[in-house]
Amino acid sequence: MVAEDVVGLTLVDRAGARLPSWHPGAHLDVFLPSGRLRQYSLSGRPDDTHRYRIAVRLLADGGGGSREIHEDLDEGAIVHVRGPRNAFRLVDAPSYLFVAGGIGITPILPMVQTAAARGVRWRLVYLGRSEATMPFLDELAACPGGDVLVHADDGDGFADVAAILGELQALPPVPDLYVCGPPPLMDTARQLMRALDPLAPVFSERFSALPVVGGEPFTVELARSGRTVDVAADESALTAIRRVLPDVRYSCQQGFCRTCTCRVLDGEVEHRDKRVLLDAERADSMLICVSRAAAGECLVLDL
Repeated sequence: MVAEDVVGLTLVDRAGARLPSWHPGAHLDVFLPSGRLRQYSLSGRPDDTHRYRIAVRLLADGGGGSREIHEDLDEGAIVHVRGPRNAFRLVDAPSYLFVAGGIGITPILPMVQTAAARGVRWRLVYLGRSEATMPFLDELAACPGGDVLVHADDGDGFADVAAILGELQALPPVPDLYVCGPPPLMDTARQLMRALDPLAPVFSERFSALPVVGGEPFTVELARSGRTVDVAADESALTAIRRVLPDVRYSCQQGFCRTCTCRVLDGEVEHRDKRVLLDAERADSMLICVSRAAAGECLVLDL
């Protein structure tokens, strides 16, 4: 346990071989014994080529992946991983502002350590419910050359994110911003940075599903189970389908991992994935976490 409800896992090759290299911001696809696929940021040191470290917060109302790790994985268990992959890579810059909310510290920690090792200016704003729930405080305190602001709601009061991040103006020139955490935190940080400098680099990674924008309600027929599901304008097909098929496969919920790829038997799809599916696949497949029915269509899926 590395914090309240947060477990840290160290992963090594069974034969002791060196592991593929990675850069701060990278994550692993982790295949759990149950068959679930989940993605977790690497929170160890990139220069350690013999072990990976991830940290997983227990989500009581999640999809079961975190509970399986907390309750069913024991030391010595065999898991399969894919990666590392990186869509949140730290790039060279003269200064950085890192913002992390809760478990969002996991990809940020290696970034802070790398910035400290490079000797560049950096600041971290780390927000959480309580210090007991915030992992890696001791490792962050050991990072030289920067400034760490820890705000715990139970001791400091509910965080006024706009006021806290308003201190951006004290960091000329405007730093590169890296933010990971709940959507309201990331949106506020992004808006403040854009107001300060519309061209300032902003990098973010979210651990939750993207909000549905411009959606229309539609209906999904599940061919194998014989059920019909109504999808609201502001929810994904995956969310609606999970109400009747809670074990349907998914992972990133953001349209890039392919785990929730589903065959479409009838109906026209409005594809919203990040060009993950090939053109040939788009004719009869969709990612149900982001893609939707085209206007006026009903989709029949092979589920």
